[in-house]
Amino acid sequence: MSKQTLEQIAAGKLAQRGLLTDEQVTRAAHLVSEVTALGLETIRVVFPDQHGLLRGKNIAARTLASVFASGLSVPSTVLLKDTANRTVFDIWAGDVTLDGRPLSGAGDVVLVPDPDALTRLPWSPHSAILMCDLAYASGGPVSVAPRGILRRAVDRLAAAGLNAVMGLEVEFQVFQIEEDGLAHTDATMPPAAIRTRNLTQGWSYLSETRYGEVEGLLDTLRRHAEAMGLSPRSVEIEMGPSQFEFTFDASDPLTQADRFVLFRTMVKEVCRAQGLHASFMAKPRVANSAANGWHIHQSLVSRETGQNVFTPDADGALTETASHWVAGLLDHAAACCLMTNPTVNSYKRFTEFQLAPNRVQWATDNRGAMLRALLYAGDPASRVENRVADTTANPYFALASQIVAGLHGLTRKAKAPAPTDTPYAKDNVMLPPSLIAAIEAFEGSPLFADTFGADFPRYLAHLKRAEWQRYLMTVSEWEQTEYFNLY
Repeated sequence: MSKQTLEQIAAGKLAQRGLLTDEQVTRAAHLVSEVTALGLETIRVVFPDQHGLLRGKNIAARTLASVFASGLSVPSTVLLKDTANRTVFDIWAGDVTLDGRPLSGAGDVVLVPDPDALTRLPWSPHSAILMCDLAYASGGPVSVAPRGILRRAVDRLAAAGLNAVMGLEVEFQVFQIEEDGLAHTDATMPPAAIRTRNLTQGWSYLSETRYGEVEGLLDTLRRHAEAMGLSPRSVEIEMGPSQFEFTFDASDPLTQADRFVLFRTMVKEVCRAQGLHASFMAKPRVANSAANGWHIHQSLVSRETGQNVFTPDADGALTETASHWVAGLLDHAAACCLMTNPTVNSYKRFTEFQLAPNRVQWATDNRGAMLRALLYAGDPASRVENRVADTTANPYFALASQIVAGLHGLTRKAKAPAPTDTPYAKDNVMLPPSLIAAIEAFEGSPLFADTFGADFPRYLAHLKRAEWQRYLMTVSEWEQTEYFNLY
């Protein structure tokens, strides 16, 4: 570590404004030396945006110390865009504020690099990704930034004497590209969908033969995930055509959320370089496709004893803490959907008898239930699996929603109802059937404003309402077929 580098970072505005701790300053100086020793040429300085997608700038590796000293400025409008990359707040009216600060005029926010979040890219060995948090140019963190939202949820749980352990289980598809969407007429906002064909025919769940057909690709993805430190655990052939699933070792929430966005980025970039298109869309509109779910496995560990407080004395039984947690997840299931299922398309996945939930209930090892309890006497891996989320979710928001909902049940000492054996029965409460229903449930709940401040629900609901309004104003193929000839 260079003394000059250490002094440069310590004297920089990030450290001086308290955006880097003394320990982070020292770690940053060490990291600059490590990057030099590794011979890296470029660093992708990025942050996860409101949709869980990575945005940022690439810098020459030799300038890394200056980024740790001063941060990296990006337009604040990157926080104000919907899924079509349209800025959906009126930045010229002068009344757009977050945390009491104006965001009008497309002014800057600052990327604050996390010195513990550098990941080398095996498919681009001269480069690495450096994950960042967000702050205002005048100082102070951006309260709606996804990594900060999740940290605050984790801190609240820690104050209750508990740590969350999360499991990551991600479904996605990889298709061959038939038409790359690069015609001038396809450069719309959002861009025209790429035309594809399958890699495998599908409908052979866990098929060894199907795995053999795509082993080369899946090996490449697994090896890259391992080299990035993402700790992949299993690689599976899922039910649908060209559909796969990766699972990852259990870990803390922030690690899992970072893994999710890094894995999704890696898969899409590596596949595209091979002439393939990877999609994490909840329910792609291609013939005979299957929906993609993201199952959030969760348990709690006592900070005092280190023991899993979900581990029961008898198989399938809820401990007192697990009962409170499950009750919280059930009570706030509808309100959490905007954070676990954030797109118009998400709600096309909520169908009966398709191993995806559409109602609010829990069960013991039942894949039709929203919450699937995997609780076994003496098993430290006992956990609850929430099957509601899909792979378009921003993982920071999704995991934060689970923590604050479960913690609310714990704080109120709420009691879970009896488990169901019939998860699609009509007497179970329905999950929101559409994005607008999820928005309204989210806005109607005081949970998120009480936890994260009033700006967060106002901000997220505004973004998603803009998306919903664009959807409503688009004339669909169904409408054209239904009415064009008839009237």
